[in-house]
Amino acid sequence: RSLEKAQPFGTPPPNVLSAAGFTILDMIVVVAVFMILAGISVPAFQSLTEGYKLGQTVREVERELQTARLKAVTSNRPLRVRFNCPATGQYRMVELIGTPSVPAAEDGSVNRCQENTYPTPAADNNPLTRPNHDGPIRRLPTGITFSAASTLEFWPDGTVHMEQGTTLPWPGIGVAGASITLAKGSVTKRIDVNGVGKITLVR
Repeated sequence: RSLEKAQPFGTPPPNVLSAAGFTILDMIVVVAVFMILAGISVPAFQSLTEGYKLGQTVREVERELQTARLKAVTSNRPLRVRFNCPATGQYRMVELIGTPSVPAAEDGSVNRCQENTYPTPAADNNPLTRPNHDGPIRRLPTGITFSAASTLEFWPDGTVHMEQGTTLPWPGIGVAGASITLAKGSVTKRIDVNGVGKITLVR
């Protein structure tokens, strides 16, 4: 019988040592695979994050439109939602000064959305000193923009109207409706509003 050379206590056999080690080539392959997976997953994660943030913002704009419609009905006053007002990426619900047929000159002024000129809440509810129902300025998060948005006017009867040239009062938007589109990078989402005040988020 052949005699095996005794191994020091606690030392694994030679075949175990070779199986437990990694070569330089093994490490390069692992790093390369990791980099490929990272290159695939990072853009997908960014796109998912952008889509989530955009979806949350669209819901906030939709709520502001719903608020304007409800307030127009309950206060018996026309309200407008202006976009990119007073600055790009901002929007505000404002009460119409005057009437839809004869709006006051102040309603078309460049500072109509400014809170320092038209604060919220208003100082009083006196109908002789309108506006009384302006909302606060809302701001889109960084990187999100309105790619399509026209001022909408909500009437006390629940109908929705949109500016078209110099026509007064503003015509109703009808069954075809109007869309508010928001974008973040290459991702877009929109809100559809029809003439009877139905406001729908389009996924």
